[in-house]
Amino acid sequence: MNSLEKRSGNPVYKAVIYVVLIILAILSLFPFFVMVVNSTRSTQEIQDHAVSLIPSSHLSNNWNVLTGKTFNPYRGFINSVIIAVGCTALTIYFSTLTAWAIVAYEWKLKKPFFGFILAVMMIPGTITAIGFYQFMWKIGLTNNYLALIIPAIAAPGTVFFMRQYMLASFPMELLDSARIDGSGEFKTFNEIALPIMKPAMATQAIFSFVGTWNQLFMPSILLTRNDLYTMPMMVSQLKGDIYKVEYGAVYLGLTLSVLPLFIIYFSLSRYIIAGVALGSVKG
Repeated sequence: MNSLEKRSGNPVYKAVIYVVLIILAILSLFPFFVMVVNSTRSTQEIQDHAVSLIPSSHLSNNWNVLTGKTFNPYRGFINSVIIAVGCTALTIYFSTLTAWAIVAYEWKLKKPFFGFILAVMMIPGTITAIGFYQFMWKIGLTNNYLALIIPAIAAPGTVFFMRQYMLASFPMELLDSARIDGSGEFKTFNEIALPIMKPAMATQAIFSFVGTWNQLFMPSILLTRNDLYTMPMMVSQLKGDIYKVEYGAVYLGLTLSVLPLFIIYFSLSRYIIAGVALGSVKG
């Protein structure tokens, strides 16, 4: 028995580990708790004491301020869900399909193609924003969700992650067996590759959904109609008055924006845990 195994069996060592993990968990959740509490407080209370652990009684007033603007938060929530779900679905499926083509097949330009994907990862999205907007305007896709959803097909970072995961965990013997049994290439991908890739897909789905949900720059450029606004756009508009900012309403809008992210994370976290457990068993 090595020293690590001896320490892991020590009750004192375990207690210290649990205490440290509990402290880290509290520190991670504390900002979210303060945000929820501030959504029940008035602007004056927040300005007097920015941090409070006791909820106040101004939740209904903050809700009236939030819903009394020119936009509709209910519609904004639905708009964000449509865009985030559409982008996540396209990103995960087509990125996994691209990584599958790089890993499962041998073709002449495979390495240059993967190098091109890595090169695209180095280009900041803001550099291409003007040209992208002009292109969307010329083809009539401004004020259209498709301008935000369709480009999600090209996600080089997700392709890179999926490729690395496939190289480490995907058994290529299954591909050969499927071909021998007469399975088509797309059927093999959809029925064999995708189930094996669930942990990686769940991980990237969380990142993709969170990134798309919080996106503000491109939606602000492409969407100018109030009925198309996303939740981050609406929250940013709450701070538009230079004379008075309703901080309680801002915190309430932020709380509503964060809730779907928690739902997505807790819904997909079991796949991530399963993938970690599978990797440890293989190791």
